[in-house]
Amino acid sequence: MAGFRSLARQVRDPGCDLALRRYSLRKCLERFAPYGHRATWDHLCSRHRFGPEDREPDPARLVAALDELEEARAVWLAYEEQFAERRKREKHDGLRRPGWIDDWHRRTWGGNGIARCDDPSVHPRLPLAEALRRLIAALEAGPGEHCPVCAGDAIVWRPDLSNEPWFGPVCTGCGVVVPQAVLTPEALAAAKRGRRKVLVSVA
Repeated sequence: MAGFRSLARQVRDPGCDLALRRYSLRKCLERFAPYGHRATWDHLCSRHRFGPEDREPDPARLVAALDELEEARAVWLAYEEQFAERRKREKHDGLRRPGWIDDWHRRTWGGNGIARCDDPSVHPRLPLAEALRRLIAALEAGPGEHCPVCAGDAIVWRPDLSNEPWFGPVCTGCGVVVPQAVLTPEALAAAKRGRRKVLVSVA
């Protein structure tokens, strides 16, 4: 099975059939998809202006999309390295029980769904790398009141997410499923109250 780097080489190779280059970019998302596979694909298509079903997109647009994906992957790999070093130090110091970041990290293993968007058509407009930098900064800074990616405060509790953790706070501004631990108890309570208001108004 081809890895991310070999797939990336195919995307850039002008000697490859254009359909294969597009297919290889799509396959890259099986190795690294920060918003989830479908949402990341939709993001790349909209930002680089080629259709999700376009079999012969402009090669320059494909390469630009790959460049964005690779920059985000470099941000994530640097974080993974720091994370591994931190866990090594903690284990050396006798801290064997994983913390909340470890639980979140387990679900994002390999870089899939780091800033998951449950609705594939709703995702941040930021470049992928910037969205990840903001999320990582929030993870390291501790709980806050706003979405760590877009800084919005329109966060609602969803009990019916399509992927693990299956329930949690979602930013209605950028679509990101917000890690619960980056929100204060007050912000989480407000998100849950907001859901109750929506249910009452629908009824």
